[in-house]
This record gives sequence, C-alpha cells and structure tokens, in this order.
Amino acid sequence: MVQLCILSGQMAGDNLVVRHFPFSIGRAAENDFSLPSEGVWEQHLILDFQKHEGFVLQTVGEAFVAVNETPQNSVRLRNGDIISFGSAKIQFWLAPVTQRGLVIRELCVWLLLAAVTTAQIFLILHLLK
Repeated sequence: MVQLCILSGQMAGDNLVVRHFPFSIGRAAENDFSLPSEGVWEQHLILDFQKHEGFVLQTVGEAFVAVNETPQNSVRLRNGDIISFGSAKIQFWLAPVTQRGLVIRELCVWLLLAAVTTAQIFLILHLLK
C-alpha cells in the first residue's frame, strides 16, 4: 500500500492510503482522488504499480508534473518523493505495515504444549506401575 501526504491546498495535512492500482488523480469526480486545486487538470496523473519497475507515475496528455522539482512525464517513484502539479504538492510514502494478530496461533501452540506435557506425564505414570 501507498500513502500520499497532501502538503498544500485546502486538504494540507491529510493522508490518503492507496490500496488499488492504477490510481488516477485530477480535478474530475471520476478520478480515484479528486483534488480541486488551481492548475490541476480534469485527469492529471496516474499512479501505477508495475511488477519489474515498482511504483510509476505517468502524466495524462500534456499535463505538467514535477517530481522533486524535476519535470517528468513518466518516472519511477521512491519513498519520500514530492510530486508537484498545478498548485498541489503531494508526498509519496510507502504505507506503514500492520501486523495481524497472533492470538489464535499462540493459543494453539500453548494448547499443543499442554497436550504433549500431559501425554508425557501420563506415559511416565503408566510405565512406573
């Protein structure tokens, strides 16, 4: 997953988690993320995940996008890159990973250990008779 941190405009300070690709950004409501900032086109850019390239940003048409202050049409994104388009600035981050709960697995291991211990005690008592 990817996290986009909005750095400018009305939504500055908000974080957006991207869970599916391709992910379109622009002014229009049909985009995955609608950003009503000045200079943002109806469909401005697309974020995509390509197996061998990683996360790739591509502009739509002749839209202007700068990544780390360098104009780009298509670029592989790295953690922390700042994407500027129109009057908007967004920072690209890999989203933090959350660990699934291990309660059920731990419970099964403890029950298995208790069963093995009980079986060993029963076997020792049976052999001592």
